[in-house]
Order: sequence, then C-alpha cells, then structure tokens
Amino acid sequence: MKETVEEIVKGHRDAITIRRVFGEPYVKNGVTVIPAAKVVGGGGGGVGRSSDGTEEGSGTGFGLSGKPVGVYVIKGDEVRWVPAFDVNRVIAGSFALAAIALLVTSRR
Repeated sequence: MKETVEEIVKGHRDAITIRRVFGEPYVKNGVTVIPAAKVVGGGGGGVGRSSDGTEEGSGTGFGLSGKPVGVYVIKGDEVRWVPAFDVNRVIAGSFALAAIALLVTSRR
C-alpha cells in the first residue's frame, strides 16, 4: 500500500510533540526536575513523471534533531531555570579565539 505525501507528513508531524521537548519529571526529596530540549524537524516529498509519461517516481524524507537546553527545578513554590552547559560550543569558541590570536600575533 502506497502512502500519500499528506499521510507521511502527518506521521512525521506527530513525531514532533511536547514529549520530545519536555522529558518526564524526576522527583526526589521534594525537588522536581523537568528536562527541556530544543527539537527541530523538517521534511519534504514529491512525485515526478518521466518526460514521455511512461515512468513515475516518488520520494519523501524527514529529519529530526534534538539537544538539551536545560532543566526546570521546582522546590516548594520556587521554580528555577538551569541552562545546560554546551561543551561543544565552548570548545569551538576556544578554537576560534585561538585562531584569531594566532592571526593577530603572526602579523606583527
């Protein structure tokens, strides 16, 4: 059975839900932690026919990416946002600064 593009897109749209953004709450010693993530997705599809009209083809594609951004910490009546520490961004920034420093000092 061939799915239509609309059916495929609907199925992929259902993959990007609030459950993908906010994880299950974790409770210990009266403190609740709710993890949060940045979720991005996209897709596309199409149908084509050969120039003489004898052959037909179709295709679809979809991608989904997520990364942690932090957690909500709830203790009593207090809610606090704790951002995630992105080690890769720090490393990339360090390399960029080192490259700039090398360029500046090599021109002297």
